[in-house]
Amino acid sequence: MTGEGVQRRLAAVLAGVVEDYGRLMQAGEEVAMTRLKAIRKNIVAPAIASCRGRIVKVSGESMLVEFSSAVDAARSAVEVQRAMVAHESGQAGEPDIAFRIGMNVGDIMIDENDIFGDCVNIAVRLQGLAAPGGICFSDDAYRQIRGKVELACHDLGPQRLKNIAEPVRVWRMSFGDKKSFNREGAAQIPSSLPATEPPALELPAKPSIAVLPFANLSNDPQQDYFADGLVEDIITALSRFKSLFVIARNSSFVYKGKPIDIWQVGRELGVRYVLEGSVRNADSRLRITGQLVDATTGAHLWAEKFDGPMADVFELQDKVAASVAGVIDPLLLDTEIQRALEQPTSNLTAYHFYLRSLPLIRAWTPEANLEAIALLERAVECDPRYGMALASLALCHAHNLLNRWVKDATTERELTIIWARRALEAAPDDPSTVTSAAGALMDTGENIETLKRLVDGALARNPSHAFGWLWSGWMRTVSGESELAITHFETSLRLDPRATRKAFHLTGIGMCHFFKSRFGEACRILEISFTELPSYSLTAWFLAATYTKMGRLDAAREFAKRQGIAPGGAWLVIGQLLGNAAHRDMALSALRLATGQESGA
Repeated sequence: MTGEGVQRRLAAVLAGVVEDYGRLMQAGEEVAMTRLKAIRKNIVAPAIASCRGRIVKVSGESMLVEFSSAVDAARSAVEVQRAMVAHESGQAGEPDIAFRIGMNVGDIMIDENDIFGDCVNIAVRLQGLAAPGGICFSDDAYRQIRGKVELACHDLGPQRLKNIAEPVRVWRMSFGDKKSFNREGAAQIPSSLPATEPPALELPAKPSIAVLPFANLSNDPQQDYFADGLVEDIITALSRFKSLFVIARNSSFVYKGKPIDIWQVGRELGVRYVLEGSVRNADSRLRITGQLVDATTGAHLWAEKFDGPMADVFELQDKVAASVAGVIDPLLLDTEIQRALEQPTSNLTAYHFYLRSLPLIRAWTPEANLEAIALLERAVECDPRYGMALASLALCHAHNLLNRWVKDATTERELTIIWARRALEAAPDDPSTVTSAAGALMDTGENIETLKRLVDGALARNPSHAFGWLWSGWMRTVSGESELAITHFETSLRLDPRATRKAFHLTGIGMCHFFKSRFGEACRILEISFTELPSYSLTAWFLAATYTKMGRLDAAREFAKRQGIAPGGAWLVIGQLLGNAAHRDMALSALRLATGQESGA
């Protein structure tokens, strides 16, 4: 291609491909080619011609088409796909033929009747994101056709496309009965919805938002932890606004790495607003982009880029959170915004060590827990008053204590208390620090009424703190307030509806049903929890106790033997954990029977 022969112009480009072309050819080349020629002649070519398009080139499976108008291009694509639905429904006994279509608008280069450039490349990549029989539009294209062409699209959010430098926002439209295209061996678009969609969650009374994982646009994939941590901090900042209902990190991160349909996200999480974006970290410079979408309408309410040196990461996070909160609730006071955006540390190195510890803490294994402790100790060395690092250290040692992951329980208990008290002293007004520290102290036998007051105060400051409601549920369980505990566990789950690990909620709820003598319900819930996280000791202990109370002593003893629940074993810690004497005796007597420490005679 020579420079003097190249022309440029703005155009709308359609790129189409035959879905599962290889399978069609294997089923019968001559029949497939005959059918495709007929479809192109009788459906595709007339639809393009009627909308003043130009077919640039056609290969066996693909086609490239140019239009001078985005509206014409979209109408042509819609006409083709709708006609194909009707056409293929009448082809009984023949393999389905379907097209994927991608559409983009922009500057193209023309050379000897062929077209080139990023505009074309993006259109070709978009066809790969389209469902069989569907269309994907770039955001540039969608903005030009919205309201002018009859269509309903789902927002997939920013997508990384091969050989395209910047993410492209994508909108997807599908036609007809999708099941007719779900053929064996056909490539399908991953969906964030399960095969059977759960009922949509009711929107809360106050403004509700989910913050989705930000795309890591840095060259180093190892920077994912930084992008994830940044999003988690934005969630934390937003959740401190009492006027907002903010979905917890665990549920938001279910969508990581998946094509995003904003409407589905809003439906599954029960929120009106969704925030998404990207992070680029290069040469000690940071760029954060964010965009806020109304999930009920698809309307874009706000979009912004924030640039600065890496050292200003906390200030940039603040700007994102403050901007979003101001769009959702314009009545927020400046003082409330300032209070919500107080940073837990100004030490960037400590912050990085803390972020790297988080996935290890969530792994819930003794090995990962020890790695997390090492990282958190380094964070605290960098910033001795980093509240969340101190509280997380306390939690890690509490996990060692509760699960008997180390032999020296006395030392673990002392370390739990030391780190928790240091955390409370360093950050007494930070809800996350306070609830984590209080939760750790609960495992040491600290006065439960004192801990409840701490957590209640934290929840008053941050009503959207799902983790806080979880700890509050546990404290009510320990103090004997079973019905209130169930309510608090359920509140936590509503704030974290897509939590990948619900065992900590379910075991608490199961224990509360056990204490209320609802053994059938306790058994059902505890068995679900045990299936999800069999290494959680409390679940196994109370499941054995529940089998005993149901009169299934043989099953209880077999289960206890299989799980290593022996006479005089670690389960005796229940006597220290439970503050309600009747509940304590109820559980311990059942476990003495289940382990054979006492006979059932």
